[in-house]
Amino acid sequence: MAAMIPRAPRLTACHDCDLLLRLPPAGEARAAIRCPRCGAALYEQGTDAPSTSCALLLAGVVAFAIANCYPVLMLEVAGNRNAATLWQTALALHGQNMPEVALLVLFTGIVMPALALCSMLYLQLPLLLGKAPPGFAVIMRLYGMARPWCMVEVFLLGVLVSLVKLVHLANVHPGIGLWAFFGLIVLMTASAVRFRPYRLWERYQACAATE
Repeated sequence: MAAMIPRAPRLTACHDCDLLLRLPPAGEARAAIRCPRCGAALYEQGTDAPSTSCALLLAGVVAFAIANCYPVLMLEVAGNRNAATLWQTALALHGQNMPEVALLVLFTGIVMPALALCSMLYLQLPLLLGKAPPGFAVIMRLYGMARPWCMVEVFLLGVLVSLVKLVHLANVHPGIGLWAFFGLIVLMTASAVRFRPYRLWERYQACAATE
């Protein structure tokens, strides 16, 4: 009878101080690891359903589409009503000889949030269906690059400041796009809270091993 070879321990390195630690067994629920040297949270093995994460991402894509298709604000001055979407706001800034600000609004308010949502959906939806998505490592790096540049919250803060300042000069009406942006922030925050890179890697390796 052949001797059984023990499985190699699962290890991880602290992202703050690089201390190497042992991970809990894959089947152990609600296990958590904190670095004994710096206290950073390194691993938490909960019971979050992958379908919930995919549902949040799909809802975020819908909210993002609504936010960019409908006006954010509507201004009414002397009977004239003007409304603009985020895309039209960037074009207006470019037309007023502020191309740098227009590019910043376009980059942080549209391009990067779209990239973050689509990359996460590309990673999680195939894993939910039991398939390993091609280019998994590249898309994970792409999401890590795009996420810090998603500044929808900063954009909304600017809109709220503008509302306060314009309310004495014109009739200001929040548009559907503004409420969609609020919903987008909630959905992206909920998705980010549930994001665990090591769980995605574990599911990816399990799916790749069965293909």
